[in-house]
Amino acid sequence: MGQRAQRGRGYRRCGCMDGHGKQLGPWCLRLVAEASHGKWTYCVDLAPEEGRRRTRRRGGFATRAEAAREMKAVLDGELRGVYEDHRVTVASFLRQWLAARKGELAPNTYAGYEACVERDLIPAFGHFRLPDLRPKHIERWIATQRKAERGKVTVYRIVSTLRNALNHAVRSWGLRYNPAKHSVPPRPRAEERTCWTPDEAAAFLRHSAEHYADQLADLFEVMLGTGMRRGEVLALHWSNVHLMDRKLFVRWTLAAIDNGKIHLREPKTEAGCAWISLSPRVMTALHRQAALQMSADPEGRLEGLVFAHPDGSPLRPQWVLDQLRKRTTELDLPKIGLHDLCHTAASIMIAEGIPIAIVSKTLRHAILATTINLYGHLFKDSADHAVNALARALDQAQRDRLRAVPRGDDDLPLAA
Repeated sequence: MGQRAQRGRGYRRCGCMDGHGKQLGPWCLRLVAEASHGKWTYCVDLAPEEGRRRTRRRGGFATRAEAAREMKAVLDGELRGVYEDHRVTVASFLRQWLAARKGELAPNTYAGYEACVERDLIPAFGHFRLPDLRPKHIERWIATQRKAERGKVTVYRIVSTLRNALNHAVRSWGLRYNPAKHSVPPRPRAEERTCWTPDEAAAFLRHSAEHYADQLADLFEVMLGTGMRRGEVLALHWSNVHLMDRKLFVRWTLAAIDNGKIHLREPKTEAGCAWISLSPRVMTALHRQAALQMSADPEGRLEGLVFAHPDGSPLRPQWVLDQLRKRTTELDLPKIGLHDLCHTAASIMIAEGIPIAIVSKTLRHAILATTINLYGHLFKDSADHAVNALARALDQAQRDRLRAVPRGDDDLPLAA
């Protein structure tokens, strides 16, 4: 087998300047007189890309051996298609990865990734060189977090974020393998959502209408009457409400980053942008809000957000949640969150016998499996119709068989 031709070279250079302010680089005379002056650099020609010559230069190495070792890694990586840069730390890589993903992630998602990176991953693994990170380091950290009784969901999200980032390094040929690939703990089972029964939901709406009669009473009516999510109803504009057609269109969703800055953006999926039908109850609530806002506007205009502060600014999700909990406590109802209102609406539809496909379409889920996984189990009586139908079919088959079986002497042939 032929040997690879010798490629690349190593040399010393420094940052000394000449009289015109230009770096002397490898031509500084002190490099000849002083062995400790300057740093080692390697230079190697790589395979042409799109017909253009490519040269890689990297400096800052303390010894010639370090520069030669890194140059050899570059050449070996060229042969394998993977180049592991031993000067890149996990901290610098994670920050570069975050910066590259910022434009394509939803603000809340990016904030979650950033918190995992800055709060946990960099303090734990940031000092490692990227190619030196091993599964044992990740497993040791997970064991430490479990011993500290950290939440399973939190640990899962942190390690999943690390796995996602390192997958990018593998895909971009910066790592041979992902050390976090098999280190992510099993995904914790989601806690069963608390939902109100129809009686509890009706009592809450009645209490809000009789004792408060404010825009939040109408907001809760819209959420429970349509299954809209918190961000969707808070971002609802009058331009997307068509009262004459008894329809509204979900075009925007609102997100508060760490309960701070508010963002309006499009829903995450194409299925999220869709028309929603309005029941008479919801129509009444929207007509009431329309009348209040038109009367408050000097020109009687109806524009901007449906649910907003008097100056037109959006309601903060945390404040709406606080009001929900306050009114829930007054009635001694089961404690739920804003998203649980959507769960309650879906569960009531399922319990009333609405086909799961129609429920999924109403909630604008991208796939039917999402609806089944989230809501199919929430009401214990939701499957009664199915098991009763199964029992009736079996009972009917058994009765038909008994009628077909001959019984007694009446069924015997007569003697000649």
